Amino acid sequence: MSPDEFRLVVEKIRPFTNYIYLHVLGEPLLHPQLDEILTIAETAGLNINITTNGGLLERKKEILFQHAVRQINISLHDAEENIAPEKWEYYLNSTLDYALKAAPNTYVCFRIWNSTSETSQVFNSFFLSRIAKQFNLSEEKLTENTNGNGIKLAEHIFLQLAPRFEWPDEKQVGMQTQKHCYALRDHIAILADGQVVPCCLDADAVMKLGNIFEEDLEEILKTEKAQRIRSGFANNTITEKLCQTCGFNV
Repeated sequence: MSPDEFRLVVEKIRPFTNYIYLHVLGEPLLHPQLDEILTIAETAGLNINITTNGGLLERKKEILFQHAVRQINISLHDAEENIAPEKWEYYLNSTLDYALKAAPNTYVCFRIWNSTSETSQVFNSFFLSRIAKQFNLSEEKLTENTNGNGIKLAEHIFLQLAPRFEWPDEKQVGMQTQKHCYALRDHIAILADGQVVPCCLDADAVMKLGNIFEEDLEEILKTEKAQRIRSGFANNTITEKLCQTCGFNV
């Protein structure tokens, strides 16, 4: 999405929200005009939230420090699949360094979303032991059940453990018929081509509701499909095939 397109999106969503989250499956720190994107959101008075795998924090931290970023979520579990074990130490140290420097002005949430995976035990033990040492906490403290609220490591720094969830897939046969979800109640997602979808897990626009480059957001939210999905979730009912395959629970 170009800065001009992003500026248009910001103008159209501003009457509806004070918050913007820069992520929809992709890596926001890869954007070649990240500085300008953050400036547009900041100038509009939006609370900026970023979800990143953390791999580019060392290279992009100076840009981030120049802007008022409300919260940054770092998906540490991504390293298990995409970073060689011999580089885990450097990767974790760079994310911890960023967190400690950013914390006075930004909430930082480390995420390990594979806590129930047996194949992740080595990875999780490595990361949790080093995080515990960094913040002078016991590993037992880091694995306490907080019902998804996260564990406070230091002022403005948190750790959130959660099970791995299944991404929705329209090619799968879904068995769920009942589900509560925040989609279209608390949030929507807007893809790089302007497609508006109910949530950030629909990165392929399977449930596209309209295009914000061509329509106003109010019109899109009032479409029959959008109203049906929102009403369904309000009544604990799934109306879309893709949602039947989604493993994310709220």
